[in-house]
Amino acid sequence: MTPERRARLLAVLNKRQSDLTVVLENVFDPHNISAVMRTCDAVGVQEVYVLNTRIPRHKKWGAKSSSSAAKWLSVHQFTNAEECFAALRQKYDRILTTHLSSDAVNLYDIDFTGRIALVFGNEHSGVSDEIRALADGNFIIPQVGIIKSLNISVACAVTLYEAQRQKKLAGHYDSCRLPQPQLNELLDKWGFEEP
Repeated sequence: MTPERRARLLAVLNKRQSDLTVVLENVFDPHNISAVMRTCDAVGVQEVYVLNTRIPRHKKWGAKSSSSAAKWLSVHQFTNAEECFAALRQKYDRILTTHLSSDAVNLYDIDFTGRIALVFGNEHSGVSDEIRALADGNFIIPQVGIIKSLNISVACAVTLYEAQRQKKLAGHYDSCRLPQPQLNELLDKWGFEEP
């Protein structure tokens, strides 16, 4: 590995955010999943959870839309909602779903400086009742148009960039936030060797 490549990868790892993740529930289009992964990589989200309870487990992601982002992320696949949420609860204090409901909070009223998991639902039916019942609340992205929904990858991008804005203001990108064991694991996975 060249010194330049090593420096670039270390710079990326030092911006990864261990306290923010995305959960995709039954998102069937691999290109949507890949677009979400590309955004996760762009804002420093390292872990992505893919929960498939109603569709088959994904074998691959849409390479064109991800620009190979998946190889730089830690992707956790689940087929059981309770197991997925048990894993999430070990790392995140709040789990919020995107769902238009009377109790939904505005995206811009969420404090993204804590440990938070964001659940985005399937392209047609959104987040399921089962997942909403397991979560801590719902949020909406404010819109003024006729159509009251965004494509999953767009909704995720809008949300993650608001999270990035808040986290940057709070200084979260100023130093490495990955726990040392996770950092060591990623250094190994990304091909680092002692110089």
